[in-house]
Amino acid sequence: MPREFGEEEGRGDRRSGIKPNYFLPKPVKVGDELDLTIEATASKGDGIAKKDGYVIFVKDAKQGDSVKVKITEVRARFAIGEKAQ
Repeated sequence: MPREFGEEEGRGDRRSGIKPNYFLPKPVKVGDELDLTIEATASKGDGIAKKDGYVIFVKDAKQGDSVKVKITEVRARFAIGEKAQ
């Protein structure tokens, strides 16, 4: 079936039966503590790490840091964490 204008490949479409990634189970949950490496810095200054392709924003972390992160919030497309103490 040809794609219509505005449709993107791999995105959810009720006609195709494909579910977007944000419906899949998340690789983290609130309270998890993970050892992560910060891959980049977000526009607001938070560090960006990934767990199985899932984005985790880490407050007060900089690119290149290896940190232990405690997950404080989980959303459909990303999680928020802070440095564990």
